[in-house]
Amino acid sequence: MLTSKGEYSFSTCWNIKRHTSGAEMIAEIQELGFQQVELNYNVTTEMLQTIEPMIERGLIGISSVHNTFPHTPDPDYGTDSVLLGFDDKVKRQKAIDLLVKSAEYAYRYGARAVVVHPGEVPFATNIDETLKGIYHEQGKDSPAYQQLWSEMIERRESLSEHYLQRIQHSLEEVCDRVLSKGYDVAFGIETRSRCYQMPTLSEAKKIRDRMQGAPVYLWYDIGHGMMMDRMGLYQNAEEANAMKDDIIGVHIHETLGLSDHWCPYIHSKDMTFFDRFLDIIDAAPVKVYELKAACQPQEIEDSHQLLISKIQERHRK
Repeated sequence: MLTSKGEYSFSTCWNIKRHTSGAEMIAEIQELGFQQVELNYNVTTEMLQTIEPMIERGLIGISSVHNTFPHTPDPDYGTDSVLLGFDDKVKRQKAIDLLVKSAEYAYRYGARAVVVHPGEVPFATNIDETLKGIYHEQGKDSPAYQQLWSEMIERRESLSEHYLQRIQHSLEEVCDRVLSKGYDVAFGIETRSRCYQMPTLSEAKKIRDRMQGAPVYLWYDIGHGMMMDRMGLYQNAEEANAMKDDIIGVHIHETLGLSDHWCPYIHSKDMTFFDRFLDIIDAAPVKVYELKAACQPQEIEDSHQLLISKIQERHRK
C-alpha cells in the first residue's frame, strides 16, 4: 500500500471500467492509500451490493456521490443533459426525483455532498466539440474559432438566465424534499467541461446567492475550470479563488491543453502553475481526486506528495 491519503478522497471514475465487482474496485483504490471514495455516476446497483457491506463495516468511507446515482442508463438523465433545466415538466420532475434519490444514498452512506451537473444551454449540435477541433487545428485566435465562439456566446448569454431559473427552481424543490426527510447532505453544482454547459463560476455564484440558507454550494472541478479558461469562457483561477467560501468540494486534476483528469504537476511537468489552486483545495470541506485510468499508482502518489508538501509549506509561512 502507498502512503495514507488522510482526508483526501478518490473517485471511482479512475478504475470503474476495469471492474464488475464493486468490492474489488474499492479495494484497488484502497491500495493507493485512500480510505474515502467518491462513488461516481457509473456505479451500478449491482456493484453496490458488494460495496455496501464495506461501508457498513467501516472499511471504507464515502465522501460524496455523483448524481445521477446509482447509474441511470437513460441518456436524458446522463451527465451531459439539460437535467434540472428541462423545459419539459415531466422530464424535469424525473431529474428532480433522481437527484433526491442520489441524496438519499449519500445520506445513508454518510457522505457530505452530492456532486450535481445541473444543466446546459441547449444547442442543435455539439458546438463545444466543433470549437475544440478548431482550437487544436487553427488556434484560439483564428478567425474560424473567434466567429464560432461569438455565435456560441451570443446564444449562451441570451438563454442562460432562463435555464438558470429552471435549475434554481429544481434545486429549491430538491432541497425542500431532502430537508423534510432530515437528510443532512449538501449539493455541489459542478463546473463543467463543455462551453455550453452550466454553471460558469458567475452562474454558480448567482444560484448560491439566490438560495442563501439552502445547502447548495459550488463543486469546483479544477481541471474543467482550466479548460474553460483556455477556451475563453471565464477567468478560472481568479474567479474561483474569489468564491473559495462558496465551495463544498473540489475535483482535483490538471488539464493538458484541453485534455483533463491528469495528475497535478506530474503530467504537465509544470511545478508552479497548479499552485494557484492550492488555497482552494486546502479550504475545501471535501477533497476528491478525479483522475483518468491512464494515471498510474506511482504517479498518483508522487502528485499527492507534491500537492500536500506545497500546502504544508504555505502553512509554515
